[in-house]
Amino acid sequence: MSEEPSSTSVSVADGQSKSAKKPKYSRFSQQELDAWQPILTPSWAISIFTVIGLIFIPVGLTSLFASDSVMEVPFRYDDECLPPNSKNDPVAYIKDDTQNKTCNKKLTVKTKMTAPVYVYYQLDNFYQNHRRYVKSRDDRQLRRKGSDNDVSTCSPEDYTPKELGHNPIVPCGLIAWSMFNDTYKLSSKNKELAINKKNIAWKSDRDAKFGSDVYPKNFQVGGLIGGARLNESIPLSEQEDLIVWMRTAALPTFKKLYGKIETDIEDNEEIMLVIENNYNTYEFGARKSLVLSTTTWVGGRNHFLGMAYMLVGGISLVLAVGFLLMYVMHPRPLGDPSYLSWNKNPGILR
Repeated sequence: MSEEPSSTSVSVADGQSKSAKKPKYSRFSQQELDAWQPILTPSWAISIFTVIGLIFIPVGLTSLFASDSVMEVPFRYDDECLPPNSKNDPVAYIKDDTQNKTCNKKLTVKTKMTAPVYVYYQLDNFYQNHRRYVKSRDDRQLRRKGSDNDVSTCSPEDYTPKELGHNPIVPCGLIAWSMFNDTYKLSSKNKELAINKKNIAWKSDRDAKFGSDVYPKNFQVGGLIGGARLNESIPLSEQEDLIVWMRTAALPTFKKLYGKIETDIEDNEEIMLVIENNYNTYEFGARKSLVLSTTTWVGGRNHFLGMAYMLVGGISLVLAVGFLLMYVMHPRPLGDPSYLSWNKNPGILR
């Protein structure tokens, strides 16, 4: 007969297994390190909110003043550049390639604009943030030579039609296909205001997202032309209009940089605009505008940053005053045990 193991041997084995699983002792693993646990007293809370308010409000006011000093001259032209006989059917007009799309307008700048003067195009009611639209591109194809066939996310603008060889489109996708193609020429006093289109895109985009050895292929060769065409002899990293357009906007109203004017524009100066009204926004009710703007240290005209600082600073000061009044009108000693719930209602312990 086999002997059963004694209880002593079982307890020894069990003790050895427990000690084998015991972690190595350290003050960190046992949470014995020195710690600082600040107590947020009323005076500390009032002081913190006051400091936040006194810092944020001046910063907000400074941002608002800087934003107000930006000179901005918008000119909406999608309706201004329609011929009188096409007002009732603008879609037919914009789709008719035989129509003359050149539009000559006059713009008066009432306040002096110091160089550089930035030229933007603005679109309203254009949802570049639509999920399918945003996904319709392939970053590997834009960045790497030899990745022409990486078009899995670009449908329907992935390959040319079968009758044209079913070749991959570079750059593929709806974003590139719908690239803005209106053009602007500005002149004043019979002298052209040259628009510099160099370095209008982010340097990080030019260097990292668009390849210097990737060239457009089979772009806008199908039956349905979306927007601008690209020069197939220029690499994508140098096609800055495309790079600017491919950085999609988060909101349905947005401005994108078209170029820079390197000379001052005097007050009350008349600017002659020659606009090629090519881009079809009439079919989905969008609006187009040309915007001339200067900049300051906060960028272009945008009151959001200053208002956000003012709002946070104002709320902090209101909270500081509220806590101060409560502290003065209804003081109580810190750590008073009479305010504990079981001291307020002794019956709950029974």
